[in-house]
Amino acid sequence: MNTRRTRQAGFSLIEAMVAILIFSIGVLAMIALQVTSVRQSTNARYRSEAALLANRLIGEMWTTDRVTATLQANYNTGGAAYTTWANAVQATLPASGASAPDVVVANDGQVTVNLFWKAPNEAASEPAHRYTTIARIR
Repeated sequence: MNTRRTRQAGFSLIEAMVAILIFSIGVLAMIALQVTSVRQSTNARYRSEAALLANRLIGEMWTTDRVTATLQANYNTGGAAYTTWANAVQATLPASGASAPDVVVANDGQVTVNLFWKAPNEAASEPAHRYTTIARIR
């Protein structure tokens, strides 16, 4: 009976260590899941803000006289209305390392709006996020 005990000595300690290892892996997986959830939620917020800002600009264009030359003068990148809108974009979306928004009004009334942003927790080497919308104003 004594030889049997010596062969099994320390087995409970190994079982406990394996159980702690499995539990630790589970806890780490839950932490990683929470971090991913927060990151995706933040990215979704920025995407929805970008969509809202782009729709706001297109809505402003619809309320003007809708003459292509006027739209190009006011809303193409560098225009007076563009500058006001771009300031609102830069105040809303995090722009660290991202380029300024880009608006192009084509001669046929097609409007292309590009918004770029980079989340504060992203590395500088990561590419900027981009939201593009296209509308035709006549």
